[in-house]
Formats: sequence, structure tokens, C-alpha cells
Amino acid sequence: MKALRLAFLLVCATATITAQAPPPNVVVITLDGFRWQEMFTGADAAYFKRNSKGVIDPVSKTYAAATPEARRALVMPFVWNTIARQGQIFGDPAQQSRSHVTNGLWFSYPGYNEMLSGAPDARVDSNNKVPNPNVTVLEWLNGRPGVTGKVAAFGAWDVLPFIVNTERSHIPVGTGFAPVPNARTPHELEINQVAVDQPPYWSYGAFDAPFIYAAIDALQTKHPRVVYVMLGEGDEWAHENNYALYLDAANRADRFIERVWNTLQSLPAYRNNTTLLITTDHGRGATVKDWSDHGEDVPAAENTWFAAIGPTVTPLGVRRNITVTTSQLAATIAAVIGQDFHAAMPKTAAPLPLK
Repeated sequence: MKALRLAFLLVCATATITAQAPPPNVVVITLDGFRWQEMFTGADAAYFKRNSKGVIDPVSKTYAAATPEARRALVMPFVWNTIARQGQIFGDPAQQSRSHVTNGLWFSYPGYNEMLSGAPDARVDSNNKVPNPNVTVLEWLNGRPGVTGKVAAFGAWDVLPFIVNTERSHIPVGTGFAPVPNARTPHELEINQVAVDQPPYWSYGAFDAPFIYAAIDALQTKHPRVVYVMLGEGDEWAHENNYALYLDAANRADRFIERVWNTLQSLPAYRNNTTLLITTDHGRGATVKDWSDHGEDVPAAENTWFAAIGPTVTPLGVRRNITVTTSQLAATIAAVIGQDFHAAMPKTAAPLPLK
């Protein structure tokens, strides 16, 4: 009898622990138009600007080093010192690996549609503010039991609400000069004020930092299970042919990624049960003449990359001899929190092989 009673108590205790275990979560961060070249080999001195005396600008100079490994670690220290050791990175040509978009257009809205809906769509052929006809994985998850109302998105580009189709999906999106949608608390109002107080360098929205502040505040106070953050500064500086500030935006994005990861590990609701996925919507040209641009007429702009870290990711480092596509992100987002988007939407790509 004592043995049976002990066994019963053990079963009850196990059931209680299981019931109290927090559910898995996912955070996705994208770096708009960040090339694989800088991701895997760091800064290229051929792109550095020099003044009339031949002196390299000081920002670019901070990212100079003798080897590709050293240079990339200067630009993205958290990615290469932590994610590359504890997670996985896809798309390094030096390892016979490739990551690429499949939409054939190689610019933003088609790229974001592909990554979030799991397949390219010929109807999405511009960056116009048109509601996405496709159900993104964010919208699909927002309709799943246990996830409804626990999906949030942040990004300065004011096309983001159309990409996730907020009217149909009912997903709150912090965008433009209001990183926190429906701000109410003093801290939320302060974050929005910071966005407004920044120079309106781009008419559509603020710089990236307030959107990271808003995402972190949401993690700390609202505990969403699915968070998407779109970082866009790097693409803007690239279009202005400003390589120094393009590198600086990537380095700042790396700090943001580290800050988000440290926040996740500091909160009981997210610690050791949250996967972080990082990628880009498209690549760029591969030469000094065309690196600032992208699109179907720019060779190499289809090439991208992926990075992942968390409990669902086996620490395999830089993946070798493998090809993946941007369209695999959607099913991966769902898979790491135990949902099967690919089965629900058979035309979409399968999840990334993270195990």
C-alpha cells in the first residue's frame, strides 16, 4: 500500500510540474536587406569611404580586421560569439550552404510575405500599402488556442500593418512613430515620445531603437507568446550608399538581438523555453557598384541567411552543405511553439531543420 501511495504521489507531483511549465514561445527579428557578405565575412574595405586625403571614415575603420572571422565578429559580436556556438546559422557559401528567397522579385514586401506566409505570391509585387491577401503565420497563430491575443509585431516601416493585415488578423502592430500600439502606461507613453522626439529622418517612421524598447516592454509586461520585430535602418543607409552607417546599423541590431535574448533569459515566462529566429527579407548587389540596391535586376539580391538559438535548436553552429529558403520561416515559427502551419497550409514550405 505504501508503495502504491508513493507512486500515486509521484504521478501527481509530475502532473503538477507539467501543468505549471510555461508554454513555448518564439521571437523573430529581421534585419531588412542585410547582406550575407557582411554577415559571414564582415566589413569589406573596398566599400569604405575616404576623404580627399585618403583617410577612411572612422565608423568604417572600427569594423576593419585581418580575417573574415574577425571582421564579422566586430560587426555582429553576439551572433558570432553566442548564436554561432549555441545555435545554428544558415547561408554561408564558404560552407557550401545557401539561403535564398523564392519570390523572384528580391525586394521587401514580397520578401516579408514569403517569410511570414510560407510561400511566394505573384499578387504581392510592390511595396504599396495593400492588405496582404495571404494569411501569415502570425495571423494563423493568433487564431490558435493558447496563442490568441498573444501575438505582437513591431517595426517602423508603415507597410508592416498591411503585411500582417491588421484589420483581418487583429494583431497589434507598433509602427511609424508609435512603437507601442494603444499606449497607456507611463512607460509605454514615454517610448512613443522617444520615437516622436527623434529626427524624422525617414518620413514613414522612427529609427529602430524605440521598436526594440517597445518589444522588450511587451515581453516584460504583457508576455506575448509570439513577437515579431522588423529592423529597417540598415536597408535605408544602404540605399543612401552609406556603408559606414549600414555597418553601424548591423552592429546596433546585434546589440538589440543580445538585449532581447538577455531579457528572455531573465524572465521566468521565457527562460529556456523561447526560440529566437533571425533573418532578412532579401539580399543586395554583390559589387561596389550595386551593393546599395536590390530587386530582380540586381544579381545576388536573392541570397539571404538565417540564425536561430533556443531550446528547439540543436547547437550545430554554421550549417554545412545545406540549402534553405526564406519561405521556410513561417512553418518554423509555428513549429518551435508546437504548431504545424505546414500541415494546415500544404502549399507552404516545411520548417527549417533545427534538430
